[in-house]
Amino acid sequence: MSQKNLKLAIAGLLVMFIAAGCVVIEDGEVGVSKSFGTIKDEPVLQGIVIQVPVVRTVETWNIKLQELKESAQVPSSEGLIVGLDVSLLFQVIPELAPQIRKTVGWNYIERLIVPYFRSALRDVVSGYPVKKIYAEAGRKEIAAKIKGFLVGNLEARGILVVDVLLRDVKLPQRFKESIEAKLTAEQRVQQKQFELQQAVKDAEIEVARARGAAESQKIVRATLSGPYLQYLWIKTLNENPNVVYVATEANLPLFKQAK
Repeated sequence: MSQKNLKLAIAGLLVMFIAAGCVVIEDGEVGVSKSFGTIKDEPVLQGIVIQVPVVRTVETWNIKLQELKESAQVPSSEGLIVGLDVSLLFQVIPELAPQIRKTVGWNYIERLIVPYFRSALRDVVSGYPVKKIYAEAGRKEIAAKIKGFLVGNLEARGILVVDVLLRDVKLPQRFKESIEAKLTAEQRVQQKQFELQQAVKDAEIEVARARGAAESQKIVRATLSGPYLQYLWIKTLNENPNVVYVATEANLPLFKQAK
């Protein structure tokens, strides 16, 4: 092999070695550097990093928002089993990624987050009755307590707790049936109340009509005098073609025969 070809081969091997030893740290990631088996305390930030086996290797860690879903069966304060579907939103704190790698390892979710998450679910929910777990205000309170528990136990270890969400609550069958029966009874009571209100309103309308008729009759009786009533009587008779009114001593009409 000529010297020129040897140089080209060496250059090619060098390029391949460098390419194989490059690690790209993208946005939403951080690198954890290890040199001769020792993990560095400082994280490696975004960019291209050259690593050399044994001398320096870099692991890529995800620091984006992550979701951990958990379905659990937990006892209420009455001892009834309640099903919960819960989500934990969290992130790895970038500057603490090397610490997590040192103290916990790659599988930090299974070894660190999941045990604390499950423990929080059991400890917090067991102090609440089923009725409060089912209510919206109770669910928010439970989520806040679980979050507080996780913040106190995980953030110092490098995990930022963003939020805890109770997605669904599965009630015991017996309690579900009692709630449905209660809702049905409440609907019946509301229907009866509506019917009662409608009946009261109808009665008020009838009373108002009767009061109006009575007032009208009272006014008529107060304003119609004897002479005026006689005048109306005579007027009505005159409008009858079969009656001819002639003033007599007895004020009686004379009838003429209809043609």
